Amino acid sequence: MSDQEVDKGKRGFLIGATGVVGGIAAAATAVPFAGSMLPSERAKAAGAPVEADISQLAPGEMQIVEWRGKPVWIVNRTKEMLEGIKKSDGQVSDPKSEVPLQPEYAKNEYRSIRPEIAVIEGVCSHLGCSPQFKSVEAKGEMGAEWNGGFFCPCHGSKFDFAGRVFSGSPAPVNLKVPPYKFVGDNKVIIGDDSKGA
Repeated sequence: MSDQEVDKGKRGFLIGATGVVGGIAAAATAVPFAGSMLPSERAKAAGAPVEADISQLAPGEMQIVEWRGKPVWIVNRTKEMLEGIKKSDGQVSDPKSEVPLQPEYAKNEYRSIRPEIAVIEGVCSHLGCSPQFKSVEAKGEMGAEWNGGFFCPCHGSKFDFAGRVFSGSPAPVNLKVPPYKFVGDNKVIIGDDSKGA
């Protein structure tokens, strides 16, 4: 056999082996690449419903949970807070919540399923800042007519404890009420208002 003669069997084996190794390498590269195009667990969770336990939420207190990257306030409103909402009717821009920023079941006097429990997105409808909780005791800072609610320090928007915007505020509309439901007495599911099976 001369130097120029080729062992065709060996050549076939080497070509086949190279093809197999190349195929494995391509698959090993493609799997992570394809996987990177799927949404991450964090991205899936960002839109998923969030469960909040309100069993320890005392009257007059606020709990904050995150849903879709936004703060959601859960407020256990006292009788005084609920009365303050009624007193604010003449001061707010949309007292009957006619602008559709709440589910139909929350289009009522208190913008909630249960009068004492408020569930409101804590994002100002003006420029997206996060307002602060201000009790009725903040009259010295907020003015004599203040019945309690939320104040956005960025540009001065005021909201009552139902999330309704005060007339004259830079914010054009009420705070949004997300879809939610109660599961028993002490659990709130934010982001899901389905009745279930």
